[in-house]
Amino acid sequence: MADEKPLSKETLAVHKGRMSREHFGVVNTPVYRASTILYRDLASVESGDAPYIYGRLGTPTSRSLEEAVTALEVGARTVLCPSGTNAITTAILSVCSAGDHLLMTDNCYGPTRSFCEKSLTRLGVETSFYDPLIGGGIEELFRSNTRAVFCESPGSLTFEVQDIPAIASVAHARDASVLLDNTWATPLYFDAFARGADLSIQAVTKYVGGHADVMLGYVTANTTYAEQLADTHSGLGLCASGDDCFLALRGLRTMPVRLKRHEETGLKLARWLESRSEVTRVLHPALESDPGHPIWKRDFTGASGLFGVELAPVTKAALEAFFDGLECFGIGYSWGGYESLIVPAHFNRSVRPFLAQGPLLRIHAGLEDANDLLADLENGFERMQTQTTA
Repeated sequence: MADEKPLSKETLAVHKGRMSREHFGVVNTPVYRASTILYRDLASVESGDAPYIYGRLGTPTSRSLEEAVTALEVGARTVLCPSGTNAITTAILSVCSAGDHLLMTDNCYGPTRSFCEKSLTRLGVETSFYDPLIGGGIEELFRSNTRAVFCESPGSLTFEVQDIPAIASVAHARDASVLLDNTWATPLYFDAFARGADLSIQAVTKYVGGHADVMLGYVTANTTYAEQLADTHSGLGLCASGDDCFLALRGLRTMPVRLKRHEETGLKLARWLESRSEVTRVLHPALESDPGHPIWKRDFTGASGLFGVELAPVTKAALEAFFDGLECFGIGYSWGGYESLIVPAHFNRSVRPFLAQGPLLRIHAGLEDANDLLADLENGFERMQTQTTA
């Protein structure tokens, strides 16, 4: 018999984690809203062999999502968290203790930086921020107590692409773990564990959920860190509601199809924006002009719909005219849903300054018709020009 061909990630996203046999053939695992779960008898209590024992520790709904995600990540264990930010903090706390040193990428998500500077400091963990483009040069920053390196690639505001394999090679030689916020690419477009990560973090709120109606996160660990992750998650008393898990599972099933549309539309917008006189540069790793493109092309299998745009210097009135008349683009601090969004990008840097002459915008290309989105942006630039020449 010929060897069976492994299932593609697109197929895994559709099939893994379904419990149809346990639920009378129902395609989707139903929503379980549970705290107390009753045992069959005293013997089952004493043996501890019940599949579910308390709502916080898991239900069929949460288990379905965990199993699906673990298969898609090709990992060993997944835990669910109430938000993407909580997934980040849980991952860090799983590998860092008082007296340890953490290396954190300088282009990290704002709440990640805040957690390091406030909560981790209070807990006795020291953080050093590093240039996201440092690659193997990160070796110079290691100390005897460095326990982990945190990466975010591309960065969610300035979109630098990190050389994860080079960083992981150094970290593993020093017995340190590599944590990756992989929300931009998802496991469909970046294989975190194959590239050297030990814990892969995802804000399920974004592309997995896909409909702007879920607050959820997950962390998947490899075999080395699976037990540490599970112990930390349990000790912190974390769990996710059955309703949010159900919505995340619904989104996961269509994520491969949606991501292709996000990528296609995002690239169309990015290439059009490159041609505009109002734009100084476009920050999109899949563009040949982007400094991170060679590493992106080597390590990634696709791009999402999130990217940045630096405008030429404009007045506040001109920028307001651009934003305030948009019809297809919403102004909101999230991304990954079906809707297109645009916001001003504000960030902190302590190691590698990001120099911009004009305003930096972050765009998320949704599932609308690309031509409608282009017309909306063009109208915005016309309003901007009217204010500039007034």
